[in-house]
Amino acid sequence: MDTFVWDRNFITGLPDVDRQHHELVDLFNELNRSLFHGHDTGAAELEAIFQRLLAYAAQHFADEEALMAEVGLDTRHQQAHQHLHQQFVAQVRSMWALRHTLRQPAETIMGFLTSWLGLHILGVDQSMARQVAAMRAGASAAQAFDRESTEADQGTQALLRLVGNLYHVLAQQNSDLVAANQQLEDRVAARTLDLAAANEQLRTANLQLQAFSRTDGLLRIHNRAYFDERLLEEVARARRLHQPLAILMMDVDFFKRYNDACGHPAGDACLQAVAKAVGSVVKRRTDFLARYGGEELVALLPNTPPDGAMLVANRVLVAVRSMGLAHPASDVAPYVTLSIGAASGLPRESDDAQAGAQLLALADSALYRAKHEGRNRAMLP
Repeated sequence: MDTFVWDRNFITGLPDVDRQHHELVDLFNELNRSLFHGHDTGAAELEAIFQRLLAYAAQHFADEEALMAEVGLDTRHQQAHQHLHQQFVAQVRSMWALRHTLRQPAETIMGFLTSWLGLHILGVDQSMARQVAAMRAGASAAQAFDRESTEADQGTQALLRLVGNLYHVLAQQNSDLVAANQQLEDRVAARTLDLAAANEQLRTANLQLQAFSRTDGLLRIHNRAYFDERLLEEVARARRLHQPLAILMMDVDFFKRYNDACGHPAGDACLQAVAKAVGSVVKRRTDFLARYGGEELVALLPNTPPDGAMLVANRVLVAVRSMGLAHPASDVAPYVTLSIGAASGLPRESDDAQAGAQLLALADSALYRAKHEGRNRAMLP
């Protein structure tokens, strides 16, 4: 079983960097399989796998640092990034050397490696990629660096700092344990208890990181990837309980015009306000609201027949209209409105994915009808 699952959240947009990150993930998972399931893996073979991982990490770090220098990133970023690389090599070497004294060596080492890589990619590597893109678009190195502190999503940055702090707690506990191992046995035992506490903190932070990976950074609701997971789950549950499942597909009317007229920052604020208004209606414990893409939102309403779906959809329309958010370029109203396609049914296909896709297609067809009939309304297929 792989301990680190690669997905699109870890893509930076820098092809060589992403390729090397994926290779590191493969090496981490190879080490994980050897530590947990490699009953026939000898000490020498295990050491060879670790050394290969460490050598590849060093090569990756060197390539990243060469890229930063070639592009000419701000020296503040380059120095901080290089320090993190050096710190990782020192920490992982000491932890590997100490593994025989750890109470749970495999869990501790793999937790350290995967947490570090996830934090590193989502944090400093994504920051590096954004700065590279900004400079290629014409910004100076200083401007690109400064934007990271002024334009970055503050919630995401706060979570990454939390995970980073816990990561450094674990690293510090490891350093303390190395020193304690050279002293009295009772100090080793005390530090081991401290490390266990740090591991529990890291486990909690990993759960928070998982929640972050399922959340849209702008709207603070669930993202498309998590919606796809939940759709399969809700289809299976609806079939098992013989209850109808409803889907609402929602689209902000003439949103491109809104962006063109008011600017993208105002467009972002508009989507945030719409998501909040929709969330004030779609709020049952079992309901699920997500960003489907662009200006589209989607909601899952378990145990909801067609008339119930239309009732919720019309309440959503009222909630969005009631904001009175001016839309200077709309053909249907002087304020922001939605078009909504609603669909509900009891899944009958034996394949959950096919049943979910059919219900989603019905909602999408209803959304098309709502737009064709003049927008600012909700319709069933």
